[in-house]
Amino acid sequence: MIKVLIVLANTCIFAAAWYMYYREKMWVNTFYNKGDYAVIALYLIIYAIMAKIYDGLALRISRISELIYSQVIAVLITTGIMYIVILLLTRQWVNIMPLLLEAAISCTVCVVWSFVANKLTNIIYKPARIFVVYDNDSAYKNGKYIIEKLVWRFEAVGEYHISDIVAWYADQAAELDRFSQALEKSGADCVMLCGLASSQRNDILKYCIENDVKVFVRPNIGDFIMSNAQIVQMANLPVLVCEKSAPSLFYTVTKRVMDIVISVIGIVITSPILLITAIAIKLYDGGPVFYKQVRLTHNGKKFNILKFRSMKVDAEKDGVARLSSQGDSRITPVGRFIRACRIDELPQLFNIIGGSLSIVGPRPERPEIAEEYAKEMPEFSLRLQVKAGLTGYAQVYGKYNTEPYDKLQMDLLYISRLGIATDFKIILATIKVLFMPESTEGIASGQTTAKK
Repeated sequence: MIKVLIVLANTCIFAAAWYMYYREKMWVNTFYNKGDYAVIALYLIIYAIMAKIYDGLALRISRISELIYSQVIAVLITTGIMYIVILLLTRQWVNIMPLLLEAAISCTVCVVWSFVANKLTNIIYKPARIFVVYDNDSAYKNGKYIIEKLVWRFEAVGEYHISDIVAWYADQAAELDRFSQALEKSGADCVMLCGLASSQRNDILKYCIENDVKVFVRPNIGDFIMSNAQIVQMANLPVLVCEKSAPSLFYTVTKRVMDIVISVIGIVITSPILLITAIAIKLYDGGPVFYKQVRLTHNGKKFNILKFRSMKVDAEKDGVARLSSQGDSRITPVGRFIRACRIDELPQLFNIIGGSLSIVGPRPERPEIAEEYAKEMPEFSLRLQVKAGLTGYAQVYGKYNTEPYDKLQMDLLYISRLGIATDFKIILATIKVLFMPESTEGIASGQTTAKK
């Protein structure tokens, strides 16, 4: 109900702007009521979709600042789309000021709603009492990280360390009984399983489901591979069929057309920015405007990625490949600005037109760094099942310094859900992270990769 209120409130604000100013600008003498309702309904639908995509309605998993930021973006994008719709309906240039006023009022309402809705949600829904089950320090750290980031949703009331899988199966019934006693004593409402072996996890999972205890599972790589499995009946028995990602011809062709169209439009729209950036880089130190670097894409194919140069000309004179770090001295003042605004990546639109990159896909890694990752995570090569992208699931929902294993999981989640709708959602969600500082932060000083 709280979520419905903000959607209806902002729709009413738009309706007021429509009836008070834009309706009379229609090119026909009378814009019948059904037409009015259709325009207002279009705003409602677009705004609801945008708010959903940007997590503007995710009351239980977002901080107040995140809710406000997401809501404001949803309002501004919806307003921009509706202005284009109004231009098409009126067949003339119309004053945008009433819509800007509508957007300002809506944003103000969103700020008030975010505070009130967050307060009411915290009153109505008390933090769930969660019990963490883990088998190593890294898994424990991940579980605690989630809980600490969502303190208004979870309250840690206990933990259970499974340190020896051999001991577990030496006396499985006794171990499971000890777990159940610890869980009951904690008074937990739910359980989080982190880093457990599949066999251990299944035992605890079955116990929790049988006893009506909600379970949150930190998945492993195998889970993401299995999530895309096809269920078939063989000899009257259910069988899961897992194979390498094989997108349909329709998806492949549609995605390629979408890549070309968006890239061409992007180059045309951003051409003034491209020109100004090129001049700024050249004037700063007289070095080359662009730089090329070998990266990996579909099936491990190498290609030269094109970017605006943001570092000193001799940034890697020692020949060692390394990611940028926080406060990296190799980055020029101009480079720091264009990195913060993601302008340095705009030349990759030419890579997309050339077919080496896609708009959406896993981040294209350097061969040297990918090789380092693969030594610790052989599954890292699974990212190469699809073409690399300018943006992607890991770039949107992770951070620059998110650990490689977590990014790999995000990339595999994307690969398991390939679809035009998924790509559009990621493209729209990318707008949200463009101006979030943590999405462009480097790794810790002294590291060469984003590993622990």
